[in-house]
Amino acid sequence: MSRARCHLRAALFLAAVSSRGATTGVAARRVLSAWPAPQEPGMEYQDAVRTLNTLQTNANYLEQVKRQRGDPQTQLEAMRLYLARSGLQVEDLDQLNIIHITGTKGKGSTCAFTERILRSYGLKTGFFSSPHLVQVRERIRINGQPISPELFTKHFWRLYHRLEETKDDSSCVSMPGYFRFLTLMAFHVFLQEKVDLAVMEVGIGGAYDCTNIVKKPVVCGVSSLGIDHTGLLGDTMEKIAWQKGGIFKSGVPAFTVLQPDGPLAVLRDRAQQISCPLYLCPPLEALEEGGPLLTLGLEGEHQQANAALALQLARCWLQQKGYRDTGELKASRPSLPGQLPLAPVFQPTSHMQHGLRDTEWPGRTQLLRRGPLTWYLDGAHTTSSMQACVRWFRQALQSRERLGGGSEVLVLLFNSTGDRDSAALLKLLQPCQFDYTVFCPNLTEVSSTDNADQQNFTVTLDQVLLRCLAHQQHWSRLHEDQASPEPGGPAPLLLAPRPAHTHSASSLVFSCISHALQWISQGRDPVFQPPSPPRVLFAHPVAGSGAVVLQEAAAIHVLVTGSLHLVGGVLKLLEPSLSQ
Repeated sequence: MSRARCHLRAALFLAAVSSRGATTGVAARRVLSAWPAPQEPGMEYQDAVRTLNTLQTNANYLEQVKRQRGDPQTQLEAMRLYLARSGLQVEDLDQLNIIHITGTKGKGSTCAFTERILRSYGLKTGFFSSPHLVQVRERIRINGQPISPELFTKHFWRLYHRLEETKDDSSCVSMPGYFRFLTLMAFHVFLQEKVDLAVMEVGIGGAYDCTNIVKKPVVCGVSSLGIDHTGLLGDTMEKIAWQKGGIFKSGVPAFTVLQPDGPLAVLRDRAQQISCPLYLCPPLEALEEGGPLLTLGLEGEHQQANAALALQLARCWLQQKGYRDTGELKASRPSLPGQLPLAPVFQPTSHMQHGLRDTEWPGRTQLLRRGPLTWYLDGAHTTSSMQACVRWFRQALQSRERLGGGSEVLVLLFNSTGDRDSAALLKLLQPCQFDYTVFCPNLTEVSSTDNADQQNFTVTLDQVLLRCLAHQQHWSRLHEDQASPEPGGPAPLLLAPRPAHTHSASSLVFSCISHALQWISQGRDPVFQPPSPPRVLFAHPVAGSGAVVLQEAAAIHVLVTGSLHLVGGVLKLLEPSLSQ
């Protein structure tokens, strides 16, 4: 039997003995959290989310997507039909005064900054984003807050029944998929709540994303572009830029952060073809000239770029709606021939500054300090975002409060999903010189049937554990190659003193996030205090010896990264209030 298979069987055993009523590995090898939709839906929030989750594996829908890959335009046509069946027309969405934002890295943060700036002007805001970290209702927000379980439940069943009542027997698909359904639901919630504006984050795509049925947004934005979702968007930056530029609309202003030359040229050409006025955002320091903006706690250059884009989007929206307090215009910078015109350089208003300062967007460059533990949470999942994450993590460590004595331990908690290149992501993390590296699936518990928000019908336990073992193998190979580092590579991050052990390449795989956190924290996190872990968690030699090191360390620094879903599961356990 191969070593990998032995590890898998051990992990499956952990899963089996820990799940309710499961006593064999066979019981664990099931589709994750499979739960049938109730025959007569109740009015409880969890019932609504369980029924929503069945749309993840709508067989007819998945088959339709496969057929439509050769003709993506039909995806938008299908979305318009779903919208009509739900009781709305595309023209109804014009009432929402939408700000439409796409990109690869930072689009969620840009949305959060934009929404908070405009809310500081006293406007009632709607905000649609994905994915969620802890509860699915986070995807639909009113005035920055996730809609209540009661409001989510009411709108879910209303839309679900409406679509059931209007289905055509001749149609091959009666229900939209998971993301499409939530997009439709967001439109209905925002219209009923009579928001002044809605900030809409584009999903994976752009041109053929289901949010792109909006015909008349007020303004559009493009955050930093990178390589991601190549199976859907293309395998080059230029192809991805073409997709993202598909949200541009004729006569609707659009703004982009600085991009590499190739993708920027594609965005420029796309805008010209659509007759969309596209502007390049100046950097944040050009707006503040020594003022207060750079002291707002914006972590890293990438967040400053997101903030600069958000300021332009908010200002443009305000001006389109006749607001006067939009910041004093400074001397504009001339554009070079053939380049994009630069967006206005202006002095941000006090409302804008307060909006940036008060933005809360968990799971992105987030720190939680708990006794001897410091948790560094960042959902980076592309090479460019991981590079930014590593810079932030290293800077945060270097600026930390130095201890008078005792050892410090660095721990990485990592997972990566989909078609992402986990080996490339792990290589970027290697210079941080972690003492221990922990891999686990994006499951808070082995069995998540009690929490529908964490269910995932699209993968099996075997699949996610095998992927974690693949991550572990990539990590081991990186350490085998460490003896001959590449010239000119980043210098390792050294902490002194370090624990007196030789586990620089030590790694572990756990079957769920809860078990991983139990081993890392060793009961020393004052908030995360689960029941005593199963003894089998410490059966591995590295787990046993590492537990002693972690128990005796003066400080433990834990970086959680690679997946927003992983970060969400960690936050669910470390911040129980987010589940209330």
